[in-house]
Amino acid sequence: MWFHKPKRNMQSIQANNYLVHFNQNAYEALNIHLKENKYSNLFIIVDNETNEHCLPKFLPLLETDLNIEIIEFEAGEANKNIETCIQIWNVLTELGADRKSLVINVGGGVVTDLGGFVASTFKRGVNFINVPTTLLSMVDASVGGKTGVDLGNLKNQIGVINVPQMVLIDTQYIETLPQAEMRSGLAEMLKHGLIYDAAYWKQFLDLQSIDYADFDELIYRSVEIKNDIVIQDPTEKNIRKALNFGHTLGHAIESFFLESETKTTLLHGEAIAIGMILESYISLHKGLISAEEYTEIKTALKNIYDDVQIEENDIDPILELLIHDKKNEYGLIQFALIEGIGKIKINQSVENKLILDAFQDYKS
Repeated sequence: MWFHKPKRNMQSIQANNYLVHFNQNAYEALNIHLKENKYSNLFIIVDNETNEHCLPKFLPLLETDLNIEIIEFEAGEANKNIETCIQIWNVLTELGADRKSLVINVGGGVVTDLGGFVASTFKRGVNFINVPTTLLSMVDASVGGKTGVDLGNLKNQIGVINVPQMVLIDTQYIETLPQAEMRSGLAEMLKHGLIYDAAYWKQFLDLQSIDYADFDELIYRSVEIKNDIVIQDPTEKNIRKALNFGHTLGHAIESFFLESETKTTLLHGEAIAIGMILESYISLHKGLISAEEYTEIKTALKNIYDDVQIEENDIDPILELLIHDKKNEYGLIQFALIEGIGKIKINQSVENKLILDAFQDYKS
């Protein structure tokens, strides 16, 4: 199903103060950047997965005489924390990194979020470039300048918004991904359709009919949608909150499963898929979408993602985690809900009973 063949060179996308380059154009842009900037040395941050699968593809395409150091940490959300940052800051110090060093983050969202934060704070900020290698990081972490780490099991509580010099998307890296990781990234693409582009959403309703030779175009459109939203509202005061659809409950579920000793940790997209079903149910019962639209969304998501067992006694601790959601203002939990497929309504407060009803509906 996930056969992938890069189809064409795609035009670079202008984000806030940087460009997102695609496929062959990406390496040309990177090598020009390295020639034009007098960097003192180059540090590449990877996790053990991308060190093995992606770095061998990436390094031969670099044209530079700079000294290159590889800094590796253990893959996984469980390592996206300040302790990992401290270790990397120490390694950078020991290896003589200075204000003129360049950091390149090669990996999924954990690597680009954490590596971007490490670079943004080391010596009050050194330049960095992100090379997202998972579908999720290409369509989500590539745009917006959000960097950061988790605080315990609370997602992305510590961080800064700071843009990279550029982002390089080479879609050939997704050939190294397992099916589950592809589905995880797909969740963000589906979200982009639901909040912004009904025609884009419709393209995914029959996955079997998608020609995966054209998958580059689907990735490109997803990046374009996120970028359109972020450019309007870089610091998330207004419309950028639309991107949180499915994430208010999805992040809480992801955090709960991450800290639970009896649950299997969910991938980000698996948790967000549940969040989108729950928040679509809430949208339905607030009169924002029709029953037909809700059925279409729920059916499409359940066809792609396995049902996750959420027990009765899981729900209260999940709701407790909502208190720590970064989108809350003045102690009130704020939802981004859909107002028909392709449109969004932000800053929606939702009573607890409706949230509980949404969980019951998901389980039924």
